[in-house]
Amino acid sequence: MVNPNYLRFDFSHFSKVTDQELKEVEDFVNQRIQEQLPLIERRSIPIQQALDEGAMALFGEKYGDNVRAIKFGDSMELCGGIHVPNTADIWHFKIISEGAVAAGIRRIEAITGDAVKDFFANQESTLAEIKETLKNPQDVLKAVGSLQEENAKLKKQVEQLLKDKAKGLKGELASQIQELNGVKFLATQVDLDTNGAKDLAYELGNNETNLFLVLATTSEEKPMLTCYISKELVAEKD
Repeated sequence: MVNPNYLRFDFSHFSKVTDQELKEVEDFVNQRIQEQLPLIERRSIPIQQALDEGAMALFGEKYGDNVRAIKFGDSMELCGGIHVPNTADIWHFKIISEGAVAAGIRRIEAITGDAVKDFFANQESTLAEIKETLKNPQDVLKAVGSLQEENAKLKKQVEQLLKDKAKGLKGELASQIQELNGVKFLATQVDLDTNGAKDLAYELGNNETNLFLVLATTSEEKPMLTCYISKELVAEKD
C-alpha cells in the first residue's frame, strides 16, 4: 500500500539541485501549507475550459473531453487522484533526498505529516546522543569544531611519527639488502602504513642502484605489498 506521507517527484533538470534551491522549494511548499488553502474541485468540465482557466496537463497524459480539475490557491491542474481537503492537513513538507535517475532527469523524495514528525524525532534523538557523547557542551557546533581541529592535529602528529619511524628503518633495512646475480634484493615486512612504506622504498631506492625491493605492510588487517624496481633494472629489460 502506498504511504501518502512519502512523496516522489521526477522532473527535467540539467544539473544537481543545490541545497539552497531545495530549501527554497521547501519554504515555498510550507508557505502554501501555512496558508491553509482549501481544495476546490471541478468535476466533469470540458477540457478546453479547464485549460483556458489555467489548469496544467502534466506528463503528456491523454485526457478525455471532460476532465476533473483540482485547485489550491492559484495552482490548478488536471488530476484524477486523491487530495487533502486543505493544505493545512499536510502539516509540513520536508525533502529528504535529491538525485539523478536518468540523463537530464532528477528525482526529489520528500515526506509529510507523521513521517516528518518521526524524522524530527529521530533527528532530536541523534542530537541528544551526540551531546551526551561530547559531555553535554553548551555549544554543540563549537564542540564538534574543536574535535575536528584536534583530530586534524593528531593526524599530522601520527604522519610525522611514521615519517620519523621510516627514517629509523632506512639504515636497518639498508644493512639487510643482499646481492643476487648483480641484483640488490630485499623482501621484508615493515610496521608502517602504505604511504610510509612507499616513502621508505623511494628513500632506499635513491641510495641504491640495481635494487629490487618488496615491502609488506598490514593496514586495518588488509595486507599490502609495495614494490620498488631501480631504473637500471628496468633499462636492462627494455
